[in-house]
Amino acid sequence: MTKTTAASEHIIEEVTSWPGVESGPGKRGEYAFKVGGREFGHLHGDRAAHFSFPKDVWSMFKEEGRITHHPVFPDSQGPAARGIANSADIRDVIELLRLNYDRLVLRFGIPTSVAARDA
Repeated sequence: MTKTTAASEHIIEEVTSWPGVESGPGKRGEYAFKVGGREFGHLHGDRAAHFSFPKDVWSMFKEEGRITHHPVFPDSQGPAARGIANSADIRDVIELLRLNYDRLVLRFGIPTSVAARDA
């Protein structure tokens, strides 16, 4: 019998392999990803991912159909949501998380303790 990996397990396995990523449960039932103490996205089980993007990036992703409005901030540009229904959604959630991760690492770097450990 083949074991099917849940969407969240697949995403968590990939994202936590990136240097400096810390992850774990948040205060509202989400599973958050952080680098240097800054959250770059979180999951709500196997059904949705939430992010925050600069307004111009948010607008581009919204126009491309890659994100929708965040349910808590439905009138705001920046906070975003992405449903997870299939393997294409899983891949895109990982890509969106990676874009946010790369943006933070470019701006703030990888935490010193991680960079020293991996050197």
